[in-house]
Amino acid sequence: MNTSAVALAAPWYRHRWPWFLMAGPAIVVTASFVTLGLAIKSDDGLVTDEYYKKGLAINQTLKLSDRARELGLQAGLTLALDSINVRLVSATSGFIPPARLRVTVSHPTRAGLDQSQTLTLQDGRYSGRFKLPAAGHWVVLLEDDARSWRIMGNLILPASSETIFGKDVSVVAQRSPVAAKTGTQSQ
Repeated sequence: MNTSAVALAAPWYRHRWPWFLMAGPAIVVTASFVTLGLAIKSDDGLVTDEYYKKGLAINQTLKLSDRARELGLQAGLTLALDSINVRLVSATSGFIPPARLRVTVSHPTRAGLDQSQTLTLQDGRYSGRFKLPAAGHWVVLLEDDARSWRIMGNLILPASSETIFGKDVSVVAQRSPVAAKTGTQSQ
C-alpha cells in the first residue's frame, strides 16, 4: 500500500482539515458566550429604569422654562479664568431677584467636568468660582433657590464678552451697554 491509501484509511479526527474547518465556528460560539457574559455583568448607564417618570418630569421642566419667559427673565453671564458673574434682569416690574441663584455648568459629553453651585446676590450680581477648561462647549442652567423658574443656554469658551441667556436681548441691552455691544443670545 502506498501512503495515500494509508492516509485515507485513517479516522477523520486524525486529519487536520476537519479541525481547521471546525475552528471558525468554535471561535464564534466562544466569542458569543464571552460577549453575553460581558453584557450581563456590565451596565452601560445610558438606559433608565424609570423612563416613564423621567418623561413626566420633562413636562415640569418645560413649565419652569415657560415661567422664566413669562417673567421676562434674562441673564448676562461673564466667565473669567476661575470665576463666574451672573447678572439677572426681568422685563416685569414686580420681579424681585432671589437672594440665591443655583448655577449648573455641565459638559454635554463629559459628566466628570460638571459643576454646580449656589451663588448669593451681592451688588446686583451673583458671583462664584468655577474652574472650567479654557475651551469647550458648555450647557448653563440657572434656577432660583425655590426652583420656580429656570433659564438654560449654551456657552462656548473662550468667550471674551458677556453671554446673554433669555428670550429677548433688548431688555438686557437697555440696561447694559456691554450686552448691546455683544448682541449674543443663547436659548
